[in-house]
Amino acid sequence: MENQVPEIFNVIPHTHYVLLSTILFVIGIIGVIVRKNVIIMFMCIEIMLNAVNLMLTSTSAYYSHSGGQIMVFFTMAVAAAEVSVGLAIIVMIYKNLKTINIDAFQKLKG
Repeated sequence: MENQVPEIFNVIPHTHYVLLSTILFVIGIIGVIVRKNVIIMFMCIEIMLNAVNLMLTSTSAYYSHSGGQIMVFFTMAVAAAEVSVGLAIIVMIYKNLKTINIDAFQKLKG
């Protein structure tokens, strides 16, 4: 059985997917480091997660191996759980502190 590169990679080379996912991951890192709003930081983490998903999906399609796509499926399931728990924590912190600024979270220390 011979692995053939899918037709889409003749139109859009694999390196473009790699560059796009790298750019998205860097944007996510910068957002987490620079921003003070917890919701924005949470969204930046999701951008990083989706960058990794894009990389896994494109690479698995390029090599005609389904392992990366299966990993993306599990990653999306974990991300859904992470979002629900994370947003619940953010809502509870907002109820107590009346702010979503990350600097105000210093008050949570025991």
